Amino acid sequence: MDRVAALGLKIEGLIHTHAHLDHILAAGLIHEQTGAPICLQKNDKFLWDTLEIQCTMFEVDYTPLPNPHHWLEHEETLECGNGRCIHTPGHTPGSMSFYFEETKLLIAGDTLFLGSVGRTDLPGGNTSQLISSIQERLYTLDETVQVITGHGPKTTIGHEMRNNAFVTTNN
Repeated sequence: MDRVAALGLKIEGLIHTHAHLDHILAAGLIHEQTGAPICLQKNDKFLWDTLEIQCTMFEVDYTPLPNPHHWLEHEETLECGNGRCIHTPGHTPGSMSFYFEETKLLIAGDTLFLGSVGRTDLPGGNTSQLISSIQERLYTLDETVQVITGHGPKTTIGHEMRNNAFVTTNN
C-alpha cells in the first residue's frame, strides 16, 4: 500500500486469478483500506471459503476475508486497460487469465509459467483441463504476447508454444 501511495495510484478493484492463499490473503486488508471490490471466478468460491484450511496446511497466519463482490465471467471485459477475462481452469476450477490486447500482455496467474505450468495436485486441480485451457485459450493468442506469471520470470506465448515441455503445440 505504501508503494501504491508513493506512485499516486488508486486501487479500483482486486481482480484475482484464483483463490489460493498466496494470491488472496491480503484482499481483505486492501479492500478495507481502499473500498475496492473483490473479484473472483465463482468456481473458486470453495477455495475462498476454505482459506483457513489452506493457511493451516501451509502454516500461514489466517486472516478472514469478506466474500467477493463480483463474479468474473469468461470473456468479460475489464474496465481497466481494456482487458478481458479468459477462464483457464486446471490449476483451480476458477483460474482466470487477463489479456490486454492493445499492449499484448497476458496476466496468467498460476496457469502458465516459463517452461512450466501451475500445479494440479491441490484441491480442484485438473491436469488435462489445465493443458486444454492453455492449448485452446492461451496458445490462440499472438505469439508475441508477453506473459506475466504468478511466480517467476515473464515469458511469451510463442516461447511457451515451442519450448514448454508440459504443453507444447505438439501435445
